[in-house]
Amino acid sequence: MSPDGPTPDAETTRLRPRGSSQGGLRQYNERVILQAIRLHGALPSAELARLTHLTAQAVSLITKSLLDDGLLLKGTPQRGKVGQPSVPLALNPDGAYSIGVKVGRRNLDVLLVDFEGRVRERSTRDYDFPDPALVLAEIVLRVQGLTRRLGDAGRERLQGIGIAAPLSMGGWQSLLGFPQALAEAWAQTDLRAEVERQTGLGVAQLKDTAAACVAELVAGRGRSVKSFLYVFVDTFIGGGLVIDSHLRAGLHGNAGAIGSLPLGLAGAGSSAPPPQLLSVASLLTLEARYRGAGLETAASGDERALEAPWLPHTNAWLHEAATAIALATNSAACLLDLDGVIIDGNMARPLLAALLKEVDRALSLYSWEGVVRPELMPGTIGSDARAIGGGLLPLYANFAPDRDLFLKVAES
Repeated sequence: MSPDGPTPDAETTRLRPRGSSQGGLRQYNERVILQAIRLHGALPSAELARLTHLTAQAVSLITKSLLDDGLLLKGTPQRGKVGQPSVPLALNPDGAYSIGVKVGRRNLDVLLVDFEGRVRERSTRDYDFPDPALVLAEIVLRVQGLTRRLGDAGRERLQGIGIAAPLSMGGWQSLLGFPQALAEAWAQTDLRAEVERQTGLGVAQLKDTAAACVAELVAGRGRSVKSFLYVFVDTFIGGGLVIDSHLRAGLHGNAGAIGSLPLGLAGAGSSAPPPQLLSVASLLTLEARYRGAGLETAASGDERALEAPWLPHTNAWLHEAATAIALATNSAACLLDLDGVIIDGNMARPLLAALLKEVDRALSLYSWEGVVRPELMPGTIGSDARAIGGGLLPLYANFAPDRDLFLKVAES
C-alpha cells in the first residue's frame, strides 16, 4: 500500500458480507445484499450470489423484494458473449434518508444524507461558542425544514438522526476561553434525548471524531484498510480507532482520543503535567499564530494557509504539529500493530498534503526496530466527515447486517 492510497491488490480485497440460505433469516440476508452493493457498487445477481454465498434462487427472491420496496434500482442490461444479458442492481439513492448533525465548537452543520451516503442538502450555523439552548433550537428548526421539504413520501423513508459531537464540549476552557456558564449548561444537557423528544425521530449520538472515522470506514479507505488509527485535525485534534474493520469506541467512548496524549514524561518535581497533543497539533494553535501576526485566522481552512503572508507561520505550525503527530503514531503502532494511519481534517487539501509530508518526514526519525511502521494516508472525506458519519448511523442501524455497524472481514 502506498502513501497515496490502497494498492490495486488491496482494493480487490474487499469486505465480504456472507449470507445464509437457511430459513428465518430473510431480513438479515436482505441487509447482506444491500451491504454487498454498498461496498462494491452495482452488481448483477450472479455476482451477488458469489460474494454473499447465497443461492441464486435466494438472491433472486431477495432482490425482487428490495426492488419492490424501492431500495434497489435496475441498471442497463450488460450483454456478454453467451447467455442472457446481466442486469446490474444498484442502491436507489431515494430509497432511504437520514439526517447527520455535527455539533462543533465553532459551528453547527446539518446534512440530509441519501441511501448512498451522499449529501443532498446542507446548512451551517456559525457561533463564537456553542450555547446548548441555541444549538438545540437550531437543530430542531433545520430538521423540521428538511422533513417538510422531503414531503410525505420522503418522510416515510427518513431513518432518523445521527449526532456527532465532542464528548467534553465544555472541556479545555483555558485553551478555548470557553465560558464557565456554558460549560455548566452542557454538563446538564442531554442533547440526544432532547432532539429525539422535540423532533419525534430516533436519534443516535457518537463522539465527533469517531463519527468522522465512521465515514472513512464506510465510504473511504476503510473498505480496504482493516486496522487503522484515524486522525482528524480541527479546532482540536482528535481521532478514532478501527481494529479488524470495526470501530472500537472503548468503555467510555474515548478510544482513539489522541488529542489527550501527553508529549513528554511527567516529572515528580514538575509543577505542571506535560502538554497534550491537542495543545500543539490543533487548528486552534495555527490560528493563534495567525492572530499573533495580525493575520486573518480563517485562512487556516483555505488555500491562503500556504500563501504569503501566512506561509511562514503555517510552516512553523506544520513542523511542530507533525513532530507531535509522529510521536502519537509511533506510540499507537507499538501498542496496536496497525495497517495504517489516516489523517484528515477541516482544512484545504493542499494543507493536508503538506501536513502528511511533514508527518512522514518526522516518522523517519524514529527507530522502527521491533515494530512495523504503518502506512500514512490522507483521508478521503474532508470537513463533512463528522456530519456524514453521524448521518450514516441510522442507515447502518436499519440496513446493515452487523448490528455493531460494521462488517468483519470474511476469509476468502
